[in-house]
Amino acid sequence: MNQTESVPPLIAIVGPTASGKSALAVWLAEKLSGEVVACDSTQLFRGFDIGTAKPPSDERRGIPHHLIDVLEPHENSTAGGYREMARAVLADLRTRGRVPVLSVGTGLYLRALLEGLAELPQRSESLRERLRTSAREHPTDHLHRLLQRLDPETAARVAPADEQKLIRAVEVCLLARKPVSQLHRSGRTPLEGWRVMKIGLRQPREQLYDRIHKRADSMLERGWLQEVRSLIRHGARKNAKPFDFIGYRELRAVAEGKLSFEDARAAIEQSTRQYAKRQITWFRKEADVQWFEGFGDDPQLQSDALTWVLAQAALGRGDRPGSV
Repeated sequence: MNQTESVPPLIAIVGPTASGKSALAVWLAEKLSGEVVACDSTQLFRGFDIGTAKPPSDERRGIPHHLIDVLEPHENSTAGGYREMARAVLADLRTRGRVPVLSVGTGLYLRALLEGLAELPQRSESLRERLRTSAREHPTDHLHRLLQRLDPETAARVAPADEQKLIRAVEVCLLARKPVSQLHRSGRTPLEGWRVMKIGLRQPREQLYDRIHKRADSMLERGWLQEVRSLIRHGARKNAKPFDFIGYRELRAVAEGKLSFEDARAAIEQSTRQYAKRQITWFRKEADVQWFEGFGDDPQLQSDALTWVLAQAALGRGDRPGSV
């Protein structure tokens, strides 16, 4: 990769969980004098390692990894907070002439980094509590009907049963005295100074599910339950956000005697399949992605991806995305 180009490349690899994003990111970073930047809301937290699929040291092959283990379990993670941390990492990589290779599991975080975020009001716990109380005292679709009056465009995108998103949307409308959709259309500052190349990984659904099940088994064999017990023993708060992650909530229930190990295993596999479906739906809508068929640890796919990246670098622009 020619590091003297005026607009340096930034490679973002998207795809569902278990698709091999981390393996491809490391391989490309080796070939392109790059470093891996995690773009995953779960890998930010220290101590929650096995279930978040943080690549172990042997799989990193000496390639520096960024934005892993940067938050304590009791801290909050937000798309805006990730954007600020990622921008600092990118500035450092630019100074050192290294190519950033993003391994993207959380599409919202990638969008926040590349497209920017609107300036939204801070949370108001008192208003949120009033909205929760109002939701309990009225029919089940009360919050959704309220949001329809305040911001029909946003209401059309939020499910009537998604109370968390409804409360935040109504909260923002009331505090800003503007529709959320209007705020999102204005005030965004996109990432500048990088030539973004997006690589997508997709697979036949049956093969992906088989990988998901095998990886869940491997994680459990490597001591996932013991990790959860250790976190509890060392004082990790039960209401810490990472305990809501897939697998951690089920295994905490096992550790507390509320769920059998086999039932937890089945629940983890089902929840992970559902999560993969949501990721696939999100990434299908991502613009300008060059899609590759297969898993990121496949040598032929790796070679094809590198060829495409080098071709884009030689052209000095991105070709129209498509399939290979």
